[in-house]
Amino acid sequence: MKKLTAIFLCFAMALSLAACGNTTSSTNESSTPESSVPPASSEASDTSSTAASQEPASQEETEVEAGNTLVVYFSATGNTEQAATYIADITGGDLFELEPADPYTDEDLNYNNKDSRVSQEYADESLRDVELVSDTVENWDSYDTVFIGYPIWWGIAAWPVDTFVEANDFTGKTVIPFATSASSGLGESGQLLAELAGTGDWQEGMRFPVPALVRAICRNGWIA
Repeated sequence: MKKLTAIFLCFAMALSLAACGNTTSSTNESSTPESSVPPASSEASDTSSTAASQEPASQEETEVEAGNTLVVYFSATGNTEQAATYIADITGGDLFELEPADPYTDEDLNYNNKDSRVSQEYADESLRDVELVSDTVENWDSYDTVFIGYPIWWGIAAWPVDTFVEANDFTGKTVIPFATSASSGLGESGQLLAELAGTGDWQEGMRFPVPALVRAICRNGWIA
């Protein structure tokens, strides 16, 4: 049996170690202030944050058993996929990727362009109904614990996740949201997904901050 807090602690430590081996940013890039990042935040690709700097997942000792855990995630650029893979490795869970039928391109993710796909979807909620390649999971009823991962877009969960949440019945399942971003917190993203689902025991979850991603966002103008 593994407790939720221990899972997130191990995950944060793993990301920190990965970041130590992949830091190549210049001094000028390192000085980029977080305040320059717009409301839309990118997900995690690497981080220098320590476990102590993470937001608490939950004060409750929610237990997760290996063998009945599913890690569902949406990852526009492959970064949240890294986070999901760590959690699956730690919990022994299965992975399920949420893939939009119409994949997001780099141009689609450029929030600096008001005509980009994500900017238009943000401005018009009716455009956020993103069709997925698959929104159902084989042997769904066999999973007792479901992690759901996503990048934070404009302070909420990236909306392709909504399609999956609406399509499934979470009755009897413990649901643990996790988010990756450069500056925005988890906010009400998990709560909003819980309200959308209407079923399941949704936990507070956790967001993994990524200071290194601030530089990438400022350089490239994309959100993940």
